[in-house]
Amino acid sequence: MQKPAVNVMIKAARAGGNVLLRNMHRLDALNVVEKDRMDYASEVDRLAEAEIIKELKRANPEYTILGEEGGIQKSNRGPSRYTWVIDPLDGTSNYLHGIPHWCVSIALCEGPDPLHAVIFDPLRNELFTATRGAGTQLNERRVRVSERKDLNGAMLITGFPPRERKRVSAHLKCVDALLTEAEDIRRTGSAALDLAYVACGRSDGYFEAGVQPWDIAAGILLVREAGGRVCDFRGSSTGPVHIESGPRQLIAGNVKIVEPLQKAIVSSGYLQAFS
Repeated sequence: MQKPAVNVMIKAARAGGNVLLRNMHRLDALNVVEKDRMDYASEVDRLAEAEIIKELKRANPEYTILGEEGGIQKSNRGPSRYTWVIDPLDGTSNYLHGIPHWCVSIALCEGPDPLHAVIFDPLRNELFTATRGAGTQLNERRVRVSERKDLNGAMLITGFPPRERKRVSAHLKCVDALLTEAEDIRRTGSAALDLAYVACGRSDGYFEAGVQPWDIAAGILLVREAGGRVCDFRGSSTGPVHIESGPRQLIAGNVKIVEPLQKAIVSSGYLQAFS
């Protein structure tokens, strides 16, 4: 049985997903804003976030909210130990180009730590959920990370976020090095779904730099509760998802593949690009 908070999150994620589905056939008419170089948001992002927040506030008006579009919204009831972390449309570029790979991501953090997570893919009607200490589920069925023992034959996922383009040369050298062992490396365009796919074993590992708290808060918990490990490029625990934290590096996978993946990132020189 799902926790009450997870049921609230599922309802909110489906409400946001319905907004995205209703608008996906009028992409040419959408108002699109360039938040930063090659980093876009549309009116649909904001509409979906508003719908999600409405549902969450209805259940817990006293909680703080951190949304990708709206930033931090603190309750007028005083400080809260709980924060909703929302990405109403993870994979905006995919969505705007008509590429069917995007999702809604919601995490509930207790202090800075993810407590519950929901990632919803409206097009496939796939609902990933997790609660700290209670495992990860896909459409109410328990899932686990893959059992691959090393990088040989691994299916990996990465990303090239616009705010990290100055390090793209080092990133590509890392990809080149990894492909000597890995079966392939995908670039799907949705960090949240990337982590969900690691959690359910569709991908053996994931690495990316420049991800924001709302990109990864839910996905981190999915991976951990599915038996996986999450760390940064130095191999250190990513620690809590601080509301004030900015872009970070992330590696995720099963416990056996994360270490060789992290070492490959170091030996390729990619880590040094952040010095």
